Amino acid sequence: MIIRFLEVAQQELDEAIDYHESLVPNLGQIFIAELLTTLNLISRYPKAGHPLSTNTRRCRLSRFTYGLIYQATESEIIIIAVAHLHRRPNYWGKRI
Repeated sequence: MIIRFLEVAQQELDEAIDYHESLVPNLGQIFIAELLTTLNLISRYPKAGHPLSTNTRRCRLSRFTYGLIYQATESEIIIIAVAHLHRRPNYWGKRI
């Protein structure tokens, strides 16, 4: 299954990696590994995420306070946001 990030979600991902790397060396790499594990889970079980609306779901990262907001079709998963779960709830709502 194809996984595609909206441009703004990719920017959020890049910022999250940079932020974690600035805190502790290699923490950005650990964040990426956790994100890849979550993407793998979503690609295998697209309906496993918590439903936020009819077409939109959220899957939390295990070790970080982030969630991937996504929509799944039969052929692709679109990442709408890489959202910090304690800041600005539902700010990504206008993207769907």
